Formats: sequence, structure tokens, C-alpha cells
Amino acid sequence: QVQLVESGGGLVQAGGSLRLSCAASGRTFSSYFMGWFRQAPGKEREFVAAISRSGGRTYTADSVKGRFTISRDNVKNTVYLQMNSLKPEDAAVYYCAASQLGYGGTYPLFPYEYGDWGQGTQVTVSS
Repeated sequence: QVQLVESGGGLVQAGGSLRLSCAASGRTFSSYFMGWFRQAPGKEREFVAAISRSGGRTYTADSVKGRFTISRDNVKNTVYLQMNSLKPEDAAVYYCAASQLGYGGTYPLFPYEYGDWGQGTQVTVSS
């Protein structure tokens, strides 16, 4: 099991940027495929981005492609989500999550594929 704590959320104007961080503790961070999800009020939890154990492979949802970038630092046990050109529709609670799947070139894209979750950080985008 790995413990995850997100930070970096807040209020930003449309077109602005935020960088979310997720600090991990517990089991070896580098043994987990990491992902970011988001959930807006009244909506289902939505996949945003995922990154492989080494950081060499990333996958980003079409809705944020070209604007959001996921990265990780296995020395600092932290995964990041750089969010640029934010839109009002990006407003949500953002969660980081850890998966023991993702071998053989696959990407865990669904919430049920992730076993450990952070508490979430709120992102609000004003128009």
C-alpha cells in the first residue's frame, strides 16, 4: 500500500496554469504506475493522465492533450500534473492514484485499476 497526498490546487483564471503535486510514502514509489483523475460535481471520476514506473511512457486524455503534462520524480517520490491553458470545464477535484497494473505496454485508464488514492485537491477555474 502507498499513501498519497496531493497539493497545488487552487483558484486560477481561464488561460492560467497550475502544477499539482502528489507525494507518496509507504511502499516503493517506483513500483507503481501513477495516474491523475478528476471529478466534477455530479459527474463520474474521469481519467486525465498516467505515467509508467520509469516515467518513460505517458498517456493523456484527449480532453487535456497538449495542455496537461504528467511527470514523476522517483527520487522525490512525487508525481506532477502541469496544467496550462486552463478552461472552466477543467474545474474539478483532482486525485492522484497508484496502480500495480500497466505492464506489457498497457495503460491503466479506469478508476478500478488503481488501488490507492489521495484525498484530492480542488481546482477552480474562473471565466
